[in-house]
Amino acid sequence: MPDHDSALTDLVTVDALEGQVARVELQDGTTVDLGRASLPKGVQEGDVLRLTVDGGELNLEMDVATTTQRQQQAQKDLDALNQPVKGDVNL
Repeated sequence: MPDHDSALTDLVTVDALEGQVARVELQDGTTVDLGRASLPKGVQEGDVLRLTVDGGELNLEMDVATTTQRQQQAQKDLDALNQPVKGDVNL
């Protein structure tokens, strides 16, 4: 039987902001549309939010550390892809 006293916590990524709707991506890759007013002020596409459901109440707060870590990793991956090719390239 589930424990109704414990909170459910997960990370979601803001995928898109369109008017009054925010699309967030869950960790399993599915997306959910939420009212933009339910997000923290200043949120931007690509930000990571900590989602907590406790007693049926939804709470979203920015996870600045995880957002920064993911942005740095993405930039590192992009930089690696943009390195000059050494030697001949056969097309």
